[in-house]
Amino acid sequence: MPAQVQRRTRAARLVRTLAVSGTGAAVLALPLVGTASASAATPAKSTTTKAASTVAYPNNLDGWIRESLAVMADKGIPGSYNGIYRNVMRESSGNPQAINLWDSNAAKGIPSKGLLQVIQPTFNAYHVGGTSFDIYDPVANITAACNYAADRYGSIDNVFSAY
Repeated sequence: MPAQVQRRTRAARLVRTLAVSGTGAAVLALPLVGTASASAATPAKSTTTKAASTVAYPNNLDGWIRESLAVMADKGIPGSYNGIYRNVMRESSGNPQAINLWDSNAAKGIPSKGLLQVIQPTFNAYHVGGTSFDIYDPVANITAACNYAADRYGSIDNVFSAY
């Protein structure tokens, strides 16, 4: 078998194997094997694909921020990735289950909770439709906090200390 055909066959077999495994590794391997499609069901030369109707966000801080930004953009709430990230890291170090049991709010019986350390009355007042009503839900917490910050400070980007 000529080297060119053998290489193409190995590449196609690798791409099919990776695509069938469902790990997404095929997409990462495409530039390495020099092919344009990761589909195990269609030939490598096929260029027609159907766009996904919904965006899937990873279940981590990056995904929560990006999903919140999408909701915020839809609802007209200002804020940037960097502004949200900076505040999340200061408030909770990225822990969606964080709870402050020692500050003045906690002393009053309403501790700050979640990624952006929101108290329940503020969360309830600034909750954004389309997100969970659970204060510990990362997307709901970020989005409500950004809605509050937009109302109070113009944007989460203008918040540089406890709010």
